[in-house]
Amino acid sequence: MVGRVSATLAPTPVRPAAVPRRRTRLLALPEVRWALAATLLFVLALVADLGGGPAWLYGPLYAAAYVSGGWEPALEGLRALREKTLDVDLLMIVAAIGAASIGQVLDGALLIVIFATSGALEALATARTADSVRGLLDLAPDTATRLTDTGEETVPAAELAVGDVLLIRPGERIGADGRVLDGLSEADQATVTGESMPVVKRPGDEVFAGTLNGTGALRVRVERDPSDSVIARIVGLVEEASRTKAPTQVLIEKVEQRYAVGVVVATLAVFAVPLMFGADLTSALLRAMTFMIVASPCAVVLATMPPLLSAVANAGRHGVLVKSAVAMEQLGAVDVVALDKTGTLTEGTPEVVSVLPAPGSGLDETGLLALAAVAEYASEHPLARAIVAAAGERGVRLVPAEKFAARPGVGVEAVVEGAVVTVGRPPAPGTAPEGGVDGDGGVDGVDGEGGATTVLVTRDGVPVGTLVLTDRLRPEAPAAVAALTALTTAPPVLLTGDQPGAAARVAEATGVTDVRAGLLPEEKVTAVKGLGTRVLFVGDGVNDAPALAVAHAGIAMGRAGADLALETADAVLVRDDLTAVPAAIRLSRTARRLVRQNLIIAGTFITALVLWDLLGHLPLPLGVAGHEGSTVLVGLNGLRLLRESAWRV
Repeated sequence: MVGRVSATLAPTPVRPAAVPRRRTRLLALPEVRWALAATLLFVLALVADLGGGPAWLYGPLYAAAYVSGGWEPALEGLRALREKTLDVDLLMIVAAIGAASIGQVLDGALLIVIFATSGALEALATARTADSVRGLLDLAPDTATRLTDTGEETVPAAELAVGDVLLIRPGERIGADGRVLDGLSEADQATVTGESMPVVKRPGDEVFAGTLNGTGALRVRVERDPSDSVIARIVGLVEEASRTKAPTQVLIEKVEQRYAVGVVVATLAVFAVPLMFGADLTSALLRAMTFMIVASPCAVVLATMPPLLSAVANAGRHGVLVKSAVAMEQLGAVDVVALDKTGTLTEGTPEVVSVLPAPGSGLDETGLLALAAVAEYASEHPLARAIVAAAGERGVRLVPAEKFAARPGVGVEAVVEGAVVTVGRPPAPGTAPEGGVDGDGGVDGVDGEGGATTVLVTRDGVPVGTLVLTDRLRPEAPAAVAALTALTTAPPVLLTGDQPGAAARVAEATGVTDVRAGLLPEEKVTAVKGLGTRVLFVGDGVNDAPALAVAHAGIAMGRAGADLALETADAVLVRDDLTAVPAAIRLSRTARRLVRQNLIIAGTFITALVLWDLLGHLPLPLGVAGHEGSTVLVGLNGLRLLRESAWRV
């Protein structure tokens, strides 16, 4: 069955604005149509045959069943033979024709029908696996509203180019990956990033094709070609994964050719030896055809790819894009996990952790935070946005500021209720505080103990308090680290280029006990190599790309990850949910276990049926049912990993 077993997800042109795709219909697959035709013809012929009908009636029906169910595998087998490759599909067809040649027309037709049915099941499973991922393309709209010098125009989303400016009205789906130029709204990004709540979008924020705009209008500049959007890349990665072969599959295919030749030689021996000892031609040929059927390695060939491809598809539905069947197999083999800090265990987003009013300032914590937030409101700097967000969480009402100003490398300055307020870098010892902004138009703080950043707030030149900010820890990080510790033979290791204080704080909060801080990219590589041969590295930035490349398996944080890291990694976390890492490892191990189960099932069936045929008398219909039944059983066993429950195990 190599012709069908080795079929993978067919490459699909990346068309974010394509006609919506629906779940593959049963009759849309040619394999299913031919299998149904063969089955119907066989049933009609069987009724006529067993009912005592004339041979001129059931004979052509049997012949039609042979042709409808066997023409495609026969053609594929002949093509393979022309390339000097023996296809096991051809063995099945030869066996069916051999059975018919000695008068076992019914048995041969039964073989063809079961063979065609198993091929149809494989084709349907492959199509459904592809549907689960390609459905993402349906999220992207067919058209987009592009702004021009003279107004606006509606154009196909597939024709958008980098630099185009789009108008996204309330309730519309965003037509391309880009950045907000103007407007304020929120976007439902659950289908792409997995965020359960809509995300506020302001000027400078990134938006993704296929996500749903909220109540405000946005002007968005296209920053990626439609063929390179996040959704398109997701589909491309999974389709590429389907075209790769795991090491186990490669080994099976290498052995398969020699095994198939051995089956042919053994079949000739099973036919010739009894003849030499006086057996009649019909019984010898029948035994030989039965042997060829039961000894064919169809179930062995099907043992590997269905579990791995099903695991790839299931992981993709949960935001883990595994780039190849090889990578899926490798994930389950890891015995230690190394983790980056910033952007991996943490969100890479600062948050206010302490508000410290100065004695005699007349301000409490809320008042100090409100003063800083008003001054920072116009800034897009990450620290500034963290301060404004903290004020919003406390329900602070922000009054308008005036004369917002920026001085690079220092901080921000604004007039708040008649007073000049600065937020920024604390002065060096012996110098007076100074206000301004850094190069991004926001706070420029200094690192303090434990990796914290401290900013000073002054009013009319007088310090009134300080704010302490740290990189926000991912809420799921402690649970993910605990799960990884339970899964691997050694506890997770933290590898970071950050300062020891910051690394220690994150390690303590997440439960990591082995911390290695202050590492340059090449030092991370050395550390990964020193951990063993089966290391999984999880990171997000350009500096993580070398470590991702040398690790046994690498996973990149997709949303914040740099392009280089995404390209180097074996898998990508689209939703940036760290708990998906242990889940993916468990899924890979389940897939590897099912591969082993399938090989045992296939080997057991082949051995038992071959011995039965050689040492006793195995009826041809029973041999057909046993052989094809084991093939279908192995395929269905692998497809169990498509179920939702397989991810939660």
